[in-house]
Amino acid sequence: MKERLIVAIAGNPNCGKTTIFNAITGAHHKVGNYPGVTVEKREGHCRFRDRQLLVVDLPGTYSLTAYSPDEVAARDFLLNEKPDVVIDVMDSSNLERHLYLCLQFKELGVPVIGALNMADEAEAAGVQIDAAQLSRLMGIPLVRTVGSQDRGIEDLLQAALALADAVSPASLAEASRHQLNYGSELEERLAGLVALLQADTVFLARYPLRWLAIKLLEKDVDAYARLADHLQGAAVRRLAEESAHWLEQHFGRDAEIVVSEQRYAFVHGAVQETVTRRLVTRQTLTENIDKVLMNRLLGLPFFLLVMWGVFKLTFALGEAPVGWMDSLFGVLGGLAGRLLPEGLLRSLVVDGIIGGIGGVFSFVPLIIILFFLLSILEDTGYMARVAFITDKFLHIFGLHGQSFLPMILGFGCSVPAIMATRTLRGTRDRIVTALVVPFMSCGAKLPIYVLLAGAFFPANPAAAVMAIYGSGVALAFLSALLFKSTLLRGEATPFVMELPPYRSPTWRGLFWHVGEKTLTYIKKAGTVILLASVLIWAATNFPALPQTAQLKTLPPAEQARLSLEYSLAGRFGRVIEPLVRPLGFDWRIGVAAVTGFAAKEIVVSTLGVMYAQANSDDSGSLMGALRADPLFSPLVAFCLMLFMLIIPPCFATLATIRAELGWKWLGVSVAYLLILGWLVTFAVYNVGRLLAWGL
Repeated sequence: MKERLIVAIAGNPNCGKTTIFNAITGAHHKVGNYPGVTVEKREGHCRFRDRQLLVVDLPGTYSLTAYSPDEVAARDFLLNEKPDVVIDVMDSSNLERHLYLCLQFKELGVPVIGALNMADEAEAAGVQIDAAQLSRLMGIPLVRTVGSQDRGIEDLLQAALALADAVSPASLAEASRHQLNYGSELEERLAGLVALLQADTVFLARYPLRWLAIKLLEKDVDAYARLADHLQGAAVRRLAEESAHWLEQHFGRDAEIVVSEQRYAFVHGAVQETVTRRLVTRQTLTENIDKVLMNRLLGLPFFLLVMWGVFKLTFALGEAPVGWMDSLFGVLGGLAGRLLPEGLLRSLVVDGIIGGIGGVFSFVPLIIILFFLLSILEDTGYMARVAFITDKFLHIFGLHGQSFLPMILGFGCSVPAIMATRTLRGTRDRIVTALVVPFMSCGAKLPIYVLLAGAFFPANPAAAVMAIYGSGVALAFLSALLFKSTLLRGEATPFVMELPPYRSPTWRGLFWHVGEKTLTYIKKAGTVILLASVLIWAATNFPALPQTAQLKTLPPAEQARLSLEYSLAGRFGRVIEPLVRPLGFDWRIGVAAVTGFAAKEIVVSTLGVMYAQANSDDSGSLMGALRADPLFSPLVAFCLMLFMLIIPPCFATLATIRAELGWKWLGVSVAYLLILGWLVTFAVYNVGRLLAWGL
């Protein structure tokens, strides 16, 4: 009996895999009521019945055919790591497509146990499952679960351990005899391929040969690539191609379709025999809601109205807490200024640390409110429907609805959003979507928008912020059209996605969604941004301005200004000022924009440090300092928000683009965003000046 077991959790997208994973391991990974939340495997540990379990949450996949990177990742893990048991999580209310994947797990030769998840929803919908009979037909153990309520988790783990302990050469041989029979025509071709594959003993030990033969008949590109290592790979390839051609001639359709039809025929029969549904004559709540929300004419305007409401509510609820936080850091700065003696230490604490991170921490209430509202939209299932609402519109720009899901994730953080493009099957679609994700305003940009909108658009800051968010979406669409018309020509792949039912968000789920994002924001503010604030303070203080008799006669504010310009930051800012002056910015804004490459929140802390240095006698807030600066106006503030929206994202996002797309597309992304950001901001600033808007 093994003391340490590897347990893989697999299944279709949006079936509750990650919820089951969290319930088993005690982790708090994001779950969502839409497909594509998990895009790479996650690992967790738990101890059960004195056994150590390594639990791996695999990306959701509809099949084990190598169509997209997430499907390849799931299949390769099962092939290479050979887990002791696979928990196949299934949506109890929609079993057919889940059982289709289950058959493929069995063909892969891994020990499988089925979790009939969301059993409560199935019962509420009038679905009754004869689990014992279905278990006999499928040849696997089945356990009813409700992952969101931790129901059935202990039974599931107990059954998984029993299955893992029962695995032996004899049990595997018995399981192989209960594989799906594809009919005489297919079985004859499979037998010929298996016989030829057996000629290589190394291959025999590495792969389940029947599974590989099936994949060859399905013309799986990855399966054909594996033949390069076979001693008689060329002969196997010829036989596979001849067999697939014979099937297509005999059945009159593609060989892959012939194979899938046999699987679905078996699954359909199994469901017919084991699942009964109560006759429902009235329309469901989901159908009634969708009549309005997915209406061809009302759907998109309703979505825009919802997003406007989200921003309006965020500012309305967040205005007071942000003011309290701002006042708190003002008090802390004043207290530190009185307690510490005049000199570099006081300047470091007051101007560098409190002045730097205070502005960033002040926006924590807004972060909490915004992500709470967005999490409600995600968990109810509404965001998945927005993908369908926008599908036809996105096709105009060479995208499809599935691109919308990574774009939505981009409003939280661009890193997981770009990783989520793995769920797109078309390579061109994947690249284009990853290139336009940075136009989605991530949470790190929100403090910049809130600072400037609150300072210069006090009457309606929500409208100003939504205008920036909307500009990002519009630029993403136009950029996608440009890329699809030039560098990435090709047709968009069809968009097929199952719509999840509407679900009530759970307080636990909302708490962990919002808590995870808020803690990430606070952690970054207390580490990366704190360090950056100290470095920026040093760059704005050194080298010190030589003290001369003439200098001492100048007013303190003028001395502070000259000292800042003489510093390292001032010298660097003067070098880049010719690049940003045509946009309405001075060297201080240029320096702040450059620091934003490390993390966009640092822009706020940089402005906080520099304005504290330049106005050392002013104990007011950063908003007040910006309003008092003659350079700033509503037009300049809007242009700065627009510039920060478009220019390249933080280093973490750039590293993700390189990892997902390579150096070439990273270079394209950085160059395109820099040029576009400058040109768009230049145009808006000069048109605004011409029309005397916001001056």
